[in-house]
Amino acid sequence: MAGLMESVNQRTQLVGQNRLELLLFKLASNQVYGINVFKVKEVLQCPRLTVLPRSSSVVRGVAYIRGRTISVLDLSIATGHRPIANVDDGFIIITEYNDVTQGFLVSSVERIVNMNWEAIHPPPKGSGKDNYLTAVTQVENRLVEILDVERILAEVSPPPRDLSADIIQDSKTMQAEMHAESVPQHVLIVDDSSVARNQVRRCCEAVGLQTTLLNDGRQAHNHLLDMLEDGRDPYQHYSLIISDIEMPEMDGYTLTASIRANPRLAGMHVLLHTSLSGVFNRAMVEKVGANDFLAKFHPDELARRVLAQISKRSQVAIPS
Repeated sequence: MAGLMESVNQRTQLVGQNRLELLLFKLASNQVYGINVFKVKEVLQCPRLTVLPRSSSVVRGVAYIRGRTISVLDLSIATGHRPIANVDDGFIIITEYNDVTQGFLVSSVERIVNMNWEAIHPPPKGSGKDNYLTAVTQVENRLVEILDVERILAEVSPPPRDLSADIIQDSKTMQAEMHAESVPQHVLIVDDSSVARNQVRRCCEAVGLQTTLLNDGRQAHNHLLDMLEDGRDPYQHYSLIISDIEMPEMDGYTLTASIRANPRLAGMHVLLHTSLSGVFNRAMVEKVGANDFLAKFHPDELARRVLAQISKRSQVAIPS
């Protein structure tokens, strides 16, 4: 436990500094890809895989690792490229996404690099909407592509989309009991993954709320500052901000810290909604001062958190 807490303390030093660590790897070509180290549990030489009958072609099999069975996806197939040819020489990156342990088959693993989120950029606008990129960066004059793993997982195993009937009924009851004009019916959603943005949007709109969607922390921070400059109070416009953590330009930790550091924004409710999980992330959430944290994607629980904040706002006067 002492060693674990020491690792937590070391990594939380990155909080508010807009920094991350990327594990670099390759698939079935010389293109270099990156994944946030916070999502990586371990990297192993590919063990023997057991093929599952009638499984998706993306799933190369399952492996029995440290007492548990883990499905292994071929990231090369998942992104529309040829399969990784020599599985025995490949590696498995064991990750934790959305509270689920998942293995990703890659052809080789290079090293870990320490980066600044300002050096991580959105994909080029001309790359189209059908690519699997969530960001790009450059390491030693090589282009590094960061994959939208949430989109890949959503295509292989689609998450639940619809809210349960009782949640929708609760939202209607709450809306009927409170004075709508007293509480902002608007949520600011910040996420670099188009899949994740739309998941959250559908959830909020299903309980009768309006949404504004932005792609990264820098956009969101500038948006809030622009509102202040225009004489509009973000607190009176938004009931809460739902933000991802991993985003190009400015991550969710730094966005939250920047909001807390500005006296005119400090009162805003920030819910960090992320595929990152575990003790590292929870320690960071506490350090930057986020109001809430929820692992993706649990639509009913997200709706409950949103409705709870709306209800809380309805019970207090909005400051002038």
